[in-house]
Amino acid sequence: MRERTRVTVVGVGNEFRHDDGVGWAVVARLRELAGERPLPSGTVFATSDGDPGRLIALWEGAGLAVVVDAAHAHPGAPGRVHRLELDSGRVAPPSATSSHGLGLGEAVELARVLGLLPEHLVVYAVEGADGSFGTGLSPAVAAAVPGLVASVEAEISRHLGTLSEEPS
Repeated sequence: MRERTRVTVVGVGNEFRHDDGVGWAVVARLRELAGERPLPSGTVFATSDGDPGRLIALWEGAGLAVVVDAAHAHPGAPGRVHRLELDSGRVAPPSATSSHGLGLGEAVELARVLGLLPEHLVVYAVEGADGSFGTGLSPAVAAAVPGLVASVEAEISRHLGTLSEEPS
C-alpha cells in the first residue's frame, strides 16, 4: 500500500457571513505564512462552501486532512474551539441543519461509505457569534484565529513526524 503523505487544509464556510468565514480566514493566514516559511511539499490549502462532494474531492488521497469550520452551539461561547478526530468516520447526527445545507457530518459519512476518507481527519470547529450577512469576524472569533493557525501547523508537524518515525 502506498504511503499517503499529502496534507490538505480546508477552510469551510462563507466569508460573506461574518463568523462563518473563520475557516477561510485561517487558510488565508496559513497561505501568507507559507510564503514566509515553507511548509512540506504537497501541502494543499483550499476553501470550500461545505458541499460534501467538493470536500471529499479536496481530501481524497490525503494522509492528513484538517478542516476548519464555524460551529453553532446553544448556549455558545464565541471563539471557543473544538478539536475532533474523525478517523473512524463516524459523526453524531447534527441536531440542526448546517448553514451549508448538507454538512460536514454527511460528507464524512459519505466518504466513509465510499472508502474516500483521508488516513487522518481532524476538524477544528469554532463557535461563532455572528452568522449574518457581511464581512469580518466578530472580535471573539478573530481572536481565535492565531491559535487555530498554530494548531493546524502543529497538526501538520505531528503528522509528518509520525511518518518519519514509521519503519520503512
